Amino acid sequence: MKKIILVFVFAILPVLVFSQSIFDKYEDMDHVGSITVNKGLIRLAGNLAAHDKDDQDAQNFSDIAQGLNGIRVFVTEDKEVSADMGVTVNRYLKSASLEELMRVKDKDTNIKFYIRNGKDDDHVAELLMFVSGIDHDDFGKNGRKFESVLVSLTGDIDLNKISSLTKQMNLPKELNQAGNKSDR
Repeated sequence: MKKIILVFVFAILPVLVFSQSIFDKYEDMDHVGSITVNKGLIRLAGNLAAHDKDDQDAQNFSDIAQGLNGIRVFVTEDKEVSADMGVTVNRYLKSASLEELMRVKDKDTNIKFYIRNGKDDDHVAELLMFVSGIDHDDFGKNGRKFESVLVSLTGDIDLNKISSLTKQMNLPKELNQAGNKSDR
């Protein structure tokens, strides 16, 4: 019996230790811009913001930063990669126990927010935003024409303070709407 348990532990250990996100494939993919902000940098930024006691946004950012484990942003201009992102997001949603928080549709642009529940109604363990069908006339920067944007935040996220995070880290402003309780 001990041998069976030992074999089982060694068989599952690599999965637990070296588990990768389904989105890792986009980090090194051509035609995808990626930003990964890990826990250490988020905490450092939060600690720096905590020194400004008079700025409520800085304090909110500091509070939320203490609970974040990571932020990942993937952006593509390529239609094929954009389609693959959509398929990957749908596959992830089926396996990761995320629920749709809200949808925004404007012309051909779709913005979808998903959450994995946290410790209470005001906190989530993961916030995922996927933007597709971006209207090139309204959303382009420095001559670039984006097709899709994928943003993933993980940790203990207080939805009431998410707007402070988007301001301090220059994340998409649509994330502010995720903290609006009336949309839930």
